[in-house]
Amino acid sequence: MAKLGKEEILNDFYIGWLSRQLSMLGRKEVLNGKAKFGIFGDGKELAQLALAKNFHNGDWRSGYYRDQTWMMASGIYSAEEFFAQLYGQTEVEQNPGNAGRVFNNHFATRSLNPDGSWKNLMAQKNSSADISPTAGQMPRLLGLAYASKLYRNIKEINGEKNFTENGNEVAFGTIGDASTSEGHFWEVMNAAAVQQVPLVMSVFDDGYGISVSRDLQTTKSSISEALKGFEKGKGDKSGMLIYKVNGWDYSKLVEAYAEAVDKSRKLHVPALVHVVELTQPQGHSTSGSHERYKSKERLAWELEFDCLLKFRQWIESEGIATAEELDVIILKTETEAKVAKNAAWKKYTEPIKAERDALVKIIDNRSCICKREKVDKVGLLTQELKRIAFPIRKDNLSTAKRILRHVCTDCSIREKLQDDLGTWLRASIEDGKDRYSTLLYCENERSALVQKVIAPIFSESSPMVNGREIIRDNYDILFAKYPKLVVFGEDVGKIGGVNQTYEGLQEKFGELRVTDTGIRETSIIGQGLGLALRGLRPIAEIQYFDYLLYGLQTLSDDVSTLLWRTKGGQKAPLIISTRGHRLEGVWHSGSPLSMVINSIRGMYVCVPRNMTQAAGMYNTLLQSDDPALVIEPLNGYRLKEKRPDNLGEYTVPLGIPEVLTQGTDITLVTYGSCVRIAQDAVDQLVDFGISVELIDAQTLLPFDTGGVILESLKKTNRILFFDEDVPGGATAYMMQKVLEEQKGFRYLDSEPRTVTAKEHRPAYTTDGDYFSNPNSEDVFEAIYAIMHEGNPKRYPELY
Repeated sequence: MAKLGKEEILNDFYIGWLSRQLSMLGRKEVLNGKAKFGIFGDGKELAQLALAKNFHNGDWRSGYYRDQTWMMASGIYSAEEFFAQLYGQTEVEQNPGNAGRVFNNHFATRSLNPDGSWKNLMAQKNSSADISPTAGQMPRLLGLAYASKLYRNIKEINGEKNFTENGNEVAFGTIGDASTSEGHFWEVMNAAAVQQVPLVMSVFDDGYGISVSRDLQTTKSSISEALKGFEKGKGDKSGMLIYKVNGWDYSKLVEAYAEAVDKSRKLHVPALVHVVELTQPQGHSTSGSHERYKSKERLAWELEFDCLLKFRQWIESEGIATAEELDVIILKTETEAKVAKNAAWKKYTEPIKAERDALVKIIDNRSCICKREKVDKVGLLTQELKRIAFPIRKDNLSTAKRILRHVCTDCSIREKLQDDLGTWLRASIEDGKDRYSTLLYCENERSALVQKVIAPIFSESSPMVNGREIIRDNYDILFAKYPKLVVFGEDVGKIGGVNQTYEGLQEKFGELRVTDTGIRETSIIGQGLGLALRGLRPIAEIQYFDYLLYGLQTLSDDVSTLLWRTKGGQKAPLIISTRGHRLEGVWHSGSPLSMVINSIRGMYVCVPRNMTQAAGMYNTLLQSDDPALVIEPLNGYRLKEKRPDNLGEYTVPLGIPEVLTQGTDITLVTYGSCVRIAQDAVDQLVDFGISVELIDAQTLLPFDTGGVILESLKKTNRILFFDEDVPGGATAYMMQKVLEEQKGFRYLDSEPRTVTAKEHRPAYTTDGDYFSNPNSEDVFEAIYAIMHEGNPKRYPELY
């Protein structure tokens, strides 16, 4: 270990103590009601100071909510920003990590310029955006590390100077010891050890997971012991380095991290640093006290082995500084923490007070006594708002709405007050939308919704081919077109995918661009997320739609919220490719689309009816920055389609349904594999004189942004929604979109209906499928019943 100078050591002492002061003040701010919730990093300061020494420009973090000292030591997080996060400050300039959209101590650096373009990520230290779920940071960590492997070994992208320097970037992960019991941790550590990527994982071990002690959490009460089988020995091609070090031993921590990170950076080998004998002086969070579950002996030990106390003792024993010098530093941190708190509180509260005052100016002196109730409600509400010392925006808006509600219709002040307050309310609501509800999806020219529509071109020479060949040949062009494009998943590489949609691509483009993985859906998704955060264009294949459920937490909590929870600070244009619908058997044929579309708002969900449409959707998405899920129709790979002449170029617009069959009697809306079933039913209904307008929704997120279905309903005045999801699932979603949002109820002459699968999973065999999933006969009968209801003479009961 290189000898550290006095200045560096005392600066660490200063940062460690400043961080501790923030934690203690932060807890008080929650308990006195100024902040809603607090979770802090006290007790972990020393290990994070040692870690931060090895965290360089271009490196990445995927950590958790205890990392404030690391972030401060890295220059990413200031004392004032600590309190801005705690209060929920929504101004990006004052709270760049999350703009008040998530809890405190949830960190993120801004990877994007205001226009959505990439910054130079090699000119800054990078932190991916934190989420709260335990071990939720693990999946993306794998991709952040794997990106370095790709940048180092794929020559076409090795020179991407804004993203890499020969793949030397290390991905740092942190986690509390108890959270290593989660499956995410084991899945990712196994994958990292197999892939041999530069990942340094710190496990901060303070002996507890909230109140549950380590012996009930971890085999052998030690994660480093439990992982011994993963340790890389001489000559091993896979595995990881393992270090174990006391969290109060400054010199050993510095030494361990320097060695672990250096080896990981140079050799691309993962490392685990198990930091033990840590403390948590204030307990888990502001939601409770650790005195409830820790013994007196344990609490006494924690006082004795507090890392900052031990650091002080080491400094004094080594003659680096005197007790008086250290006391001065501690006093300085106490003052600075209070100054930061007051500054952050002032910046948070004063604009809201100004908004309150502007509202009061509108309503003041406009009081009147209600003729009926003999009470001046406007005046009472105004005075009530004035009395709030530190109002929040909810107080302001609620008061304005209640005043309008209580002004009598015959009151002399109503018209002017209603006009003035209405203007104020509309502006305030729009302001609130900007603060809390923007950027769920990309809102600039890189949005998937504004990409140029290029129709597929067919000629007399366009051959009829199996659907899977269209996907394969489209990928062939895309891989040549986009050097940052990679695809990975189970059976993707050597055999070219279970449906041969990647046939021959690994041989042509190499194992690093078309890659086989283990059976590990969550970390496949996380691998894609991390790659996308680092500027690559990943397609993560999940072999079957049902298997997506393994990774739904990562999609829901991390991928789909990323742009929103950073208020445009980070993006991850990840494409998840999978396949589903109509394969006989319980677990390869499910269509749990309502579960998915209601869990991953922030991603687009594409449900193509054939491979031509699927390929066009991939083309659209690769021109955009939006993450998306594409569900290829499982039974379409060997069905014949005409191959477009402009593969890799044509696009399918998202959110625009396609009218496949013109009709006048009823509108039938469906998607994906159900389209072929619907087409069969439509043909059968022709024989009974029923004209059906068949519409393919094409995407569920977004859904019919141009009102195509509404225009059809205006013509037919009847509608049926059809799919293979459960009753009340995606058909109910589509119905709500059309009848409520688009006001389609105004044009109905008959009751709107749905055709869905049964509530249970699809049963085995063809008969099981027949009695579980809807078929063309079910669609026929549902439509016929609607027509019978309207004209029983022309359409008599069939049975």
